[in-house]
Amino acid sequence: MRTPVCDLLGIEFPILAFSHCRDVVAAVTKAGGMGVLGAVAFTPEQLDVELDWIDNEVGDRPYGVDVLVPAKYVGVEEGGLEGRDLASMIPDEHRRFVDDLLARYGVPPLPQDEQLPRDVGLLSWSHKGAKPLMDVAFAHKTRLIANALGPAPDYMVEHAHANGVVVAGLVGKKQHAQRQMNAGVDIIVAQGYEAGGHTGEISTMVLVPEVVDAVAPTPVLAAGGIGNGRQIAASLALGAQGVWCGSVWLTTEEAETHPVVKEKFLAATSSDTVRSRASTGKPARQLRSAWTEAWDDPNNPDPLPMPLHGMLIAEAQGRMRRSAATNDGARQLVNYFVGQVVGQMNQVKPARQVVYEMVEEFIDAAQRIGALVDDGTY
Repeated sequence: MRTPVCDLLGIEFPILAFSHCRDVVAAVTKAGGMGVLGAVAFTPEQLDVELDWIDNEVGDRPYGVDVLVPAKYVGVEEGGLEGRDLASMIPDEHRRFVDDLLARYGVPPLPQDEQLPRDVGLLSWSHKGAKPLMDVAFAHKTRLIANALGPAPDYMVEHAHANGVVVAGLVGKKQHAQRQMNAGVDIIVAQGYEAGGHTGEISTMVLVPEVVDAVAPTPVLAAGGIGNGRQIAASLALGAQGVWCGSVWLTTEEAETHPVVKEKFLAATSSDTVRSRASTGKPARQLRSAWTEAWDDPNNPDPLPMPLHGMLIAEAQGRMRRSAATNDGARQLVNYFVGQVVGQMNQVKPARQVVYEMVEEFIDAAQRIGALVDDGTY
């Protein structure tokens, strides 16, 4: 199970695992794939600590970092606004709606000593916010850096290449892939509609060959609906040189997924996700819950644009997570990003085991397909 991407990245298997959990990143990397740490929720100081830990854990094995610099967000003209300025843009109507929603479901407030500042939820998804994270990544043993929701910024590409780091760009359309190519990225991740998190409207089966043809000979990784070896075999048959997986790691032993959310994932079917603006302000696939249903109701306020929506709901999400284990209303509301592949995520396993099972099933699938080819012996 070896493709040119393995040689480019220095890995054994062309399996890239996106995760916000350093333990998952390290486990997949040590199993022969490449873990990619999602950095958007970290401060530069926190990211430095996480990457120090990963460096020590994986030794010389390569890993990646994923930042998020959207092409469109409130304050893009300035490269990102200060939190207090953004907080003042949130309408009172939206604040009342969130307060009323939590009151209706009986979600208790945070204790006084856990109160959050008004500008909490302003993650590093702006040019100003992402640059310090990139600087931290380049100061470590990072082998790959990735960006989504827009072309890779010049700073990312220039500094990555100066440091011998491979740049990947996530896309949901052929046109997006061409823009990433123009920006100078080295790998394109074609992420289909089935994927968890921010994703477009074109299915993986259609998107991957379109992107492969559009950017050849640049390598393409397939993403969206990939959680086992048969799906990897299908991805390579479509022309991809590897896969980018995120959802499948959320129910592994190492994952820091909220216990109630993990329980929901294990019980969910492939029909239990929805592509909604309820959690970031941009369309993102996530577990369907009372939270998504409330925000998707046309009688209620529309979600705000990024990053205002994240700031608006940060405290509410904190309250839901804190109470979900003991409060039925919080349990009904709480959710997280996950793809349609959640329907096959029905057992908790070590991340290493998931990697090895993917490889074994890929080999079986490839041999089965190979046996169908008529070599003239019949």
